[in-house]
Amino acid sequence: MTQENYQQKKLGILGGGQLGRMVIQAAINYNLEIHILDPDSNAPCKHLCQSFSQGDLKDFDTVYAFGKACDVITIEIEHVNTEALEKLQEEGKKVFPQPHIIRLIQDKRLQKQFYKDKGIPTAPFLLTADKEAVREHSSFLPAVHKLGREGYDGRGVQLIKSERDLDKAFEAPGLLEKFVDFEKELAVIVARNEKGETKTFPVVECAFHPVHNLVEFLFSPAEIAPSLEKEARILAERVIDQLGMVGILAVELFLTKEGELLVNEIAPRPHNSGHHTIEANWVSQFEQHFRSVMNMPLGHTEARSPAAMVNVLGEEGYTGEALVEGMDELLASEGVFIHLYGKKLTKPFRKMGHVTVLDENLSSLKAKAQFIKKTIKIKA
Repeated sequence: MTQENYQQKKLGILGGGQLGRMVIQAAINYNLEIHILDPDSNAPCKHLCQSFSQGDLKDFDTVYAFGKACDVITIEIEHVNTEALEKLQEEGKKVFPQPHIIRLIQDKRLQKQFYKDKGIPTAPFLLTADKEAVREHSSFLPAVHKLGREGYDGRGVQLIKSERDLDKAFEAPGLLEKFVDFEKELAVIVARNEKGETKTFPVVECAFHPVHNLVEFLFSPAEIAPSLEKEARILAERVIDQLGMVGILAVELFLTKEGELLVNEIAPRPHNSGHHTIEANWVSQFEQHFRSVMNMPLGHTEARSPAAMVNVLGEEGYTGEALVEGMDELLASEGVFIHLYGKKLTKPFRKMGHVTVLDENLSSLKAKAQFIKKTIKIKA
């Protein structure tokens, strides 16, 4: 594919949420033709793409018909019909990430077994068929019980500290993962194109909501030793190379108190841990995503500035048409960049937007992130 005909290729994205929206916002500068399929008639991408189709991402016929009209097909959410994508691939369509990789990542049980088989460091785990199987492994506690399939944004994850918590276990196939008493939660975004060119973004540090398991804050760069930075980026490259994947991959890591890096989970798409790259890095994760799947040269990933990112979530106790509070205070703040996702309705802890702040001073950066968290509110 030469540079002259990138614009002649139709890129289809399964999913029309905020991730697809930010891919489109980056792709507009390249005159790329992007088509979206999403089940929501008011999806955030609807008015930004060349064409929008409403339909079920898990329905074979819907996904197949959508993909037939595209040259390259990619995703912004893993929960899609892989059988349709495989048929499209067999018929000559470019599908990235490849369907068999999406299927592997859809099931955390297969994902964890992949790490084990490839010698990729990860927490010890046991596969479980149901709640009773978890009870049989009470000696393995404390552990985290994860649904094999359909978990998303903190759903499908339960901490089982002791036998008193066993009723929290899922009555479905899953895995019991040994609880890791970690020092930090880190993430690396890595991309690879068809030519095999691979690039990583700098390591970031994530702070999660204590109850809902959603990222509340992200800080870039992570406060870790240069040797660990290098090790984490090499590990992310190793994961994408072992997969043989084309596209962008988020690799979530635990840094243990003993200084060991363990792969927690991976996501084969743009990810919450890379939102800050729009302003903070020479290329954003969203631009890198379409560069990788379109087999374009990958962009320069290094940071232009230290950054913090704050997720803007729907306020607890509010459901209905979204109203934003605190915008004026944020707009008057230096180095603050607001991204709202175009979602008309809010509900508790729904991802409604994010705010990035740039500041060379780390303590000032953290203070601004706390100010943002307290100031901007999404209510109804």
